[in-house]
Amino acid sequence: MDMQGSRQLAISQQQAWDALNDPAVLKACIPGCDKVEPTGENQYTIGMALKIGPVSAKFSGKITLSEINPPASYKLSFEGQGGPAGFGKGSAEVKLTPNEGGCELAYTVHASVGGKIAQLGQRLIDGAAKSMAEDFFRRFDEEMQRQHPESYAAKAEATAPSGAAPAGAKGGIPAWVWGAGVVLAAAVAYLVTR
Repeated sequence: MDMQGSRQLAISQQQAWDALNDPAVLKACIPGCDKVEPTGENQYTIGMALKIGPVSAKFSGKITLSEINPPASYKLSFEGQGGPAGFGKGSAEVKLTPNEGGCELAYTVHASVGGKIAQLGQRLIDGAAKSMAEDFFRRFDEEMQRQHPESYAAKAEATAPSGAAPAGAKGGIPAWVWGAGVVLAAAVAYLVTR
């Protein structure tokens, strides 16, 4: 599975970096996640439950960060086991670039899976990964709005036509929300589907 893309975030580069490296934020935002814990320098264990088609299982794995250039970029490698359900491994590159509106998050993910999960077919796996990414971004957006309401208010004021309600006022998910979570959700989807 390969995924890549970029998203505009209303928060600053440093705020995005801090959130993407905060185990509590990741645990709250990753669907089905019950554990994200540091195990050493730039290493984490992750535990989560996932259901893809007829296969459901608890997965555990590890994430290792490398080529760390705070607050601009890093590479993460991941591998995980889901017992009889299967396994997975892969890597992701994350780049945060500051701009007028906050920062842009760009990501590239490469992953492979094996076991029962792999037998489900690529379309089902890709669909599950995209669904997890959507859920992650929704949760990440909500968490960033909670932690940094001033950034979101400034973004809404800057983009709203005069007399219009602020962007997102009706509870829709702005397009820029996708960025921060895609890398993590893709990594988690990979870990979960292996």
